[in-house]
Amino acid sequence: MRSESEQTSPDSPAAETATEATAEAPTENGATDRAARLAVTVFPVLVLVAGAWGLASPGTFTGWGTNVPYLLGVVMFCMGLTMTLTDFKGVAQRPWAVGLGLVAHYVIMPGLGWAIAHALGLSPQLAAGVILVGCAPSGTASNVVTYLARGDVALSVSVATVSTVLAPLITPPLTLLLAGAYLPVDAGSMMTDILKTVLLPVIAGLVVRLVLGRYVDRLLKVLPWLSALTIAVIVAVVVAGSADAIKSAAALVLVAVVLHNGLGLALGYGAGKLGRLGKPASRAMAFEVGMQNSGLAASLATAHFSPLAALPAAVFSVWHNVSGALVAAWMSYRARAAEKE
Repeated sequence: MRSESEQTSPDSPAAETATEATAEAPTENGATDRAARLAVTVFPVLVLVAGAWGLASPGTFTGWGTNVPYLLGVVMFCMGLTMTLTDFKGVAQRPWAVGLGLVAHYVIMPGLGWAIAHALGLSPQLAAGVILVGCAPSGTASNVVTYLARGDVALSVSVATVSTVLAPLITPPLTLLLAGAYLPVDAGSMMTDILKTVLLPVIAGLVVRLVLGRYVDRLLKVLPWLSALTIAVIVAVVVAGSADAIKSAAALVLVAVVLHNGLGLALGYGAGKLGRLGKPASRAMAFEVGMQNSGLAASLATAHFSPLAALPAAVFSVWHNVSGALVAAWMSYRARAAEKE
């Protein structure tokens, strides 16, 4: 079991993220740590600016909706390029912790999405969108935020990897079960889309990394920013597609997203504590449960529901990075304070 003061170096982060590659082989208070903090700070600002652009000039992105799955494929290919076989070895070495993280992720967030949509009386489109966010795999910046929180990054990488690989088998039936009462859900078509836009690009990236590793290593510092720009474009397209409805629905969607993310972080940490994983691992669990692959949710919502249903994913993409950075800073402060006692 890791001690409270132990900080795990995130080797080859595997989750879909705009910042994970910046966390490779960090040194305490070193250049990588500063780069990771910069990325976590800049990414939500970049996404917020993109969303504002889509809202102010929706005509700029007319007809871009069909490109969202391809843009997501670029993000997932970049994720695959950051992966190594070590990420999968970590799963075999800690099956209990990874299994608990996987169950917590795919039980807590989908359940919260359904409960929040019901409690707030959301329209069918928004309700389906919130639930779809909850049914997505672990997502944006979870690995690097775990690192900044002085959490167990190895566990974070393992949970993110498994949740992403299993997404084609888990996300569609969960969405059908929980969102089917609001809108028709074609689980088979959704599974095919996840295979094409998530799993195949990830596998392709991993293969390229294995074959051309030394060349890919030179690009690792560029990949997170390429992912960031791509996710920002996805958000701009999603917001532009539902610009007319945002003025009336934005406040309610923001409340739903804040509740969804906040409760996910808290319950994820609680799951780690109940599983007696220790504080660093519990911090990792918080972010692996509370942070979602909102790019995938936006892509699926646009393709299978409507641009309005993709709005919760676009808002989540901004908010969970802001909240994640704030919670990570608080957790890091508490951990450092405990070391001095």
